[in-house]
Amino acid sequence: MPYIRSFPPIEDVSANILILGSMPGKASLRAGQYYAHNRNAFWDIMGELVGASPALSYEARTRILKSNGIALWDVLASCLRQSSMDNDIEAQSICPNDLAAFLLKHPGITHVFFNGSMAEKCFRKHVLPLLESLHTPRALHFKRLPSTSPAHASMKFSRKLEAWKEILRFIPAQLQVGREKEEVPRQVVAGV
Repeated sequence: MPYIRSFPPIEDVSANILILGSMPGKASLRAGQYYAHNRNAFWDIMGELVGASPALSYEARTRILKSNGIALWDVLASCLRQSSMDNDIEAQSICPNDLAAFLLKHPGITHVFFNGSMAEKCFRKHVLPLLESLHTPRALHFKRLPSTSPAHASMKFSRKLEAWKEILRFIPAQLQVGREKEEVPRQVVAGV
């Protein structure tokens, strides 16, 4: 069974949102990019929310995330896993990323969103007890969002997108880069 390792985080010192996956799948590991599987909805959702569309280069997408105050990482640093499925992760092989150090380095992060249930489960089991023992003075808010994985095909894209819109509430207005502003309809003035 292959021993696999996660990627470094996509991060910026000004981040106030952290999105956590569990572990990159095979397509992502081959490409060396987060959410590289062509049927994973992550970049389609990020395209709708902040303009980080899959039509853009990976570098452009990661810049857009950072400019919107979004950091991206995985809960797991390494594990044994046969397939790309979270359920195939060997529990005894799990080694989490050092999220405590990451959060200390990013004091602006107040909201942590989990991309699916495995990310949340691993975080709560392997990371949260350590964070609680550190007695960090800031409050962190946690929320699980529907997995963007193609394995979670039972939920339609429109419902996933609606749930993921939650993150927009925590992007400061001055950082909301890449989102198209709604046009104000022109008023027609009669008789002029």
